[in-house]
Amino acid sequence: MSSSNGRKSIFITGAASGMGRETARLFAEKGWFVGAYDVNHDGLETLREQVGDANGSFNVLDVTDASAWTTAMDLFAIATGGTLDLLFNNAGIGASGLLDEQSWDDVMRIVNINFIGVMLGVRAGVPLLKNTPGSLCLTTSSSSAIFGTAGIPVYSATKHAVRGLTEALSIELKRYGVRAADLLPGLIDTPLLSDGMRQMAPSEGMWRLVEPREVAETVWEAYGTDRVHWYIPEELRDFHLRVVAEPEAVREERTALLAAMTAAG
Repeated sequence: MSSSNGRKSIFITGAASGMGRETARLFAEKGWFVGAYDVNHDGLETLREQVGDANGSFNVLDVTDASAWTTAMDLFAIATGGTLDLLFNNAGIGASGLLDEQSWDDVMRIVNINFIGVMLGVRAGVPLLKNTPGSLCLTTSSSSAIFGTAGIPVYSATKHAVRGLTEALSIELKRYGVRAADLLPGLIDTPLLSDGMRQMAPSEGMWRLVEPREVAETVWEAYGTDRVHWYIPEELRDFHLRVVAEPEAVREERTALLAAMTAAG
């Protein structure tokens, strides 16, 4: 088993692709010890080849399995001497469809991975975070947590839950000296993004396509501050302020957008 050898460490779920993968690569480049976890074994193996065995731990983890979380965190603690500088709860899935048209199995799969998995990760990681001065509990929320997003209602709801959980944890974990924050990315250019959204994305502004590397760089920046919410791109903060001030106007705009997307197929 690889060892951190005194290096700072990050534990990343959803590390085999997209934002998680780029974050693993960036932190390894910065000299950190990387714990990379995913259900995608092949993706983890190619990441291992890029990062190097000596620089991390690469293991399959089903984030909905409480016992698997315990095992993964116990092994990670052996590699790091019982410390964890940054827990990045990033694993998540999306599935489009109107709520009344989605199967209940699909609904619960999204809830279990996107929210239950996050809570399990926090509970598993807190003992190590408490042992580490300046540690951060970071979770991937979404721009769909700014205003409920039709067409992906369950995904949006889980990300609202993650945002609320983060805000509560930013208070609760202070008693241990642990910070909590979340990311609220917009349209990230990963396979999770639907073709329809990708085609409708403008070339600039808050709904432009964002590369996963930009998210990874935001994770790096988040570790060094005490900010709760990180908008990617930053213009999404203005949208959030508008939602608070004019929710009905935003509702009507989103209604028109859904109609346009439905017409486009």
